[in-house]
Amino acid sequence: MSRWEHLSYLAVLLGCLLATAPLEILLRTRVYARPRRLALAVAPVLAVFVGWDLYAIAHGHWTFDPRRTTGIILPGGLPLDEVLFFLVVPVCAILALEAVRAVTGWQAGDEPDRPDRPDRPDP
Repeated sequence: MSRWEHLSYLAVLLGCLLATAPLEILLRTRVYARPRRLALAVAPVLAVFVGWDLYAIAHGHWTFDPRRTTGIILPGGLPLDEVLFFLVVPVCAILALEAVRAVTGWQAGDEPDRPDRPDRPDP
């Protein structure tokens, strides 16, 4: 086993964050500037998939290669790396979606300047 192999999972997650982080600055996606909105989008994903993983681990359907993870194991046998995956990947997906919206002008229907919702603040 190489000296850094246990950081493989984290390295992939870091790569995802590094690849999408410039979108926040270059295209002004404002994903990180709206933490409440981001949390509301990510929390259900985290809850469902952590639950799914815990079930699969408990029933022997799913395992993790300890050589590729940090070795930090949370209750239920879930590696910390996996929980981070369920945070990082949705954030990167939201950054990508908001980048597409910024470039194309596509509206999702929650914009504060909509004529039918003039009093609605941007979350």
